[in-house]
Amino acid sequence: MSTARFALFVDLENCGAKVTTLNSILEKVKIRGDILLGKVYGYTDSYKDLKELLLSNTFQVVPSIRYGISQKNNADILLVVDALEVAYTNPLIDSFCIVSGDSDYTPLVGRLKSMGKFVLGISRSEVASSIFINACNEFQFLESVKSTARVSRSRKKSAGADETQDLSALGKLIESILAGQADDEMYASELKGVLLRLQPDFNEKAYGCATFGKLLNRLAQEEKVISVKSDNYNVLVSLNQEATARSAATLTQANWKQAFAEQLSHYKDDGFERINPSILKADIQAAYPDFQEKSLGLKRFSDVLKELEKSGVLKLDTDEQNNLLVRII
Repeated sequence: MSTARFALFVDLENCGAKVTTLNSILEKVKIRGDILLGKVYGYTDSYKDLKELLLSNTFQVVPSIRYGISQKNNADILLVVDALEVAYTNPLIDSFCIVSGDSDYTPLVGRLKSMGKFVLGISRSEVASSIFINACNEFQFLESVKSTARVSRSRKKSAGADETQDLSALGKLIESILAGQADDEMYASELKGVLLRLQPDFNEKAYGCATFGKLLNRLAQEEKVISVKSDNYNVLVSLNQEATARSAATLTQANWKQAFAEQLSHYKDDGFERINPSILKADIQAAYPDFQEKSLGLKRFSDVLKELEKSGVLKLDTDEQNNLLVRII
């Protein structure tokens, strides 16, 4: 299986420019392939918290020069010019990720696709244009592109033992990687390649294992989130569906409002103020697979939202096109 080679173009204004959010975007793309080129647009001193992340990922930075009302258009045009230049001059890059939901980028997407390039779009649901969404080969809402787990950089020390990495965090990271695959499984060699893209200093010896295969077997036995099997002379890693099903949480009349409040709190922590209701429903269904409006005594998801608004959990709002949005409070 060949590894995709990405050029990543980020509209900072669109993504909210938080370290956690940009990290999540990088993780999403790195799971899919190598990022050969990264560029961010609209950088100002207010985004100084991003400096270390941008430098460590070798991003090129285009500053925001504030002059008149055409400022945003200038940045948009520059992104289009840069993307087309890369497409025509760098044959190594076969995939593009555009972090913006602006419909003005639709002609760019069309040109890239006509050149045989794969285009992944990512944007906040609040501002994502349906035209741009449908033009991309694949589109992800930014609220759903979150890092479900990160291997802790901190070391854990036990009495009389060498320092080791957090095995549980690694298990959750591998679980999130496998969950993003079409068939929920990968060859071990491919999985290690993804881990190295996400964390270049990854080493199985930091977990007390001599080989990657032994580390996978340990994860399967102790964390029980993955299954490992041999396929001829290769090792296949897949999600442990039985363990996932057993650990699935359940919504009840007693806890459902708290569950929604906690999910909205995650969005707020990531810098989102308003989201599309479909994003909220999808994330609730992912966390609680048995979720149904009827089990809560309600008919439609809009009724769920209205009940939550009455309880002060959220506010309902609309955009300029009169589409329903959830305002996080």
